[in-house]
Amino acid sequence: MIDYNFCFPVRELSNDRLKLVPFDTKVHGPEFFALSSQHPSLYAHIPRGPYTSLSDFTTNFVETVIDPSPSWMLYAVIDKTRSSSSPTNDPSGALAGVIAYLKSSAEHLVTEIGFVITLPPFQRTHVTSNAVGLLLQYALNSPEQGGLGLRRVQWQANSVNVVSRKVAERMGFVFEGVIRWDRVFRDGISRGKVGNGRGVPPGAEEGDFGRDTANYGYSWEEWGNGGREKVIGVMERRER
Repeated sequence: MIDYNFCFPVRELSNDRLKLVPFDTKVHGPEFFALSSQHPSLYAHIPRGPYTSLSDFTTNFVETVIDPSPSWMLYAVIDKTRSSSSPTNDPSGALAGVIAYLKSSAEHLVTEIGFVITLPPFQRTHVTSNAVGLLLQYALNSPEQGGLGLRRVQWQANSVNVVSRKVAERMGFVFEGVIRWDRVFRDGISRGKVGNGRGVPPGAEEGDFGRDTANYGYSWEEWGNGGREKVIGVMERRER
């Protein structure tokens, strides 16, 4: 049994259409890199990536960011409604992308849902809503309901990333404001990043961008006051 470094108990999360399993570099890495590397724009709004090789992805993300940190847990997203394209991968469905818990704290009972990468063939389907929904259910349901009983789940998006912001709003996250100049996209031009569209301060490195971050939150209060039912309703929609 793999001993994950995550600060909360780790288990597979699933419903009738989707399954989230802990990302295994040997099992999921080659296929995820092969499919995602064809679409570098998947990384346009997030600080990390795109990656130039499977080794780059493994060394500079999985082994450097995920594995050492108790605040991160990366999942492979498996679409159970489609057949696997790789006989060595999960036989129960097709690899549809990745999603993660990050900035997690067992002391403060909080986490964030992020690094959401849904591969193009699975976009505008049920995949993203169900992946986010499964992580929300596990985080905010009480231990008696099979969850972690956390007090808050955060969602952050590049302020100009309309798609990410719509996902948050559709799932019931509460908009909490925009954090201006929250991130620096180093070498943003060459890495295909999308900045805030404003000039950078004097002395900034050529090619760097600034990112404003739209902040959303889901607390135990919203969850217990109709949020749980809202998320179930979104996940059960047939068209998304």
